[in-house]
Amino acid sequence: MRKKIVAGNWKMNTLPQEGVELAKGVVAGRGEVSNEVSFIVCPPFTHIAMVAEALKGSDIEFGAQNCAAEAKGAYTGEVAASMIAALGCKYVILGHSERRQYYGETSETLNKKMEQVYANGLTPIYCVGENLEEREAEKHFDVVKAQIEEVVYNLTEEQFKNLVIAYEPVWAIGTGKTATAEQAQEIHAYIRKVLAEKFGALAEETAILYGGSCKPANAAEIFAKEDVDGGLIGGAALKAADFLAIGKGF
Repeated sequence: MRKKIVAGNWKMNTLPQEGVELAKGVVAGRGEVSNEVSFIVCPPFTHIAMVAEALKGSDIEFGAQNCAAEAKGAYTGEVAASMIAALGCKYVILGHSERRQYYGETSETLNKKMEQVYANGLTPIYCVGENLEEREAEKHFDVVKAQIEEVVYNLTEEQFKNLVIAYEPVWAIGTGKTATAEQAQEIHAYIRKVLAEKFGALAEETAILYGGSCKPANAAEIFAKEDVDGGLIGGAALKAADFLAIGKGF
């Protein structure tokens, strides 16, 4: 049975103390949600350590939103995977649509980041997805397939076993357009098929998260789909009650 995951990407939001309060709120309400659901929070780098302290004694895991492509050295402003691991992080989000769009991340860069993540015992949450232009041109399957083949196909079987995929319908985020639960299922099933072409039956065990605008109101409908194993949550992860309510969608 695949893991059910609700991961919160806080992006560039919350000051350190606000992040601590948010984490405490999630811990306080954790008991209301089935322990079959795994919760992950990914705060900004500046307060990962403080959030980790606030999560102590709970089963809520935490991760980072990115990491450097290099192990160490003269890379001003970068944060190495080893530094993240030393804080107790278990996860790192890689290839998020915002990283691809605003910071020019390519498959070449992401392959190097994957190496660093696995070398430091971390689990990547690897993001794939198409933008509005690509969706309207009906290239969404091609785009997602390329993002998987160019990076995930380079993993060993052992590495692949320790991977989470997140699908982001970039075209439905902040555009006024919405992706239906059926559209989510269609692309999630396709992603699993592409993974199976390389890794066979192991693809059945890979958690694929939906990274669209997932809220308490639509979580149950989306999570009911066969190939949707949870969500990578943005805005709704910034309120403990909403984040926890999404976990109740299973």
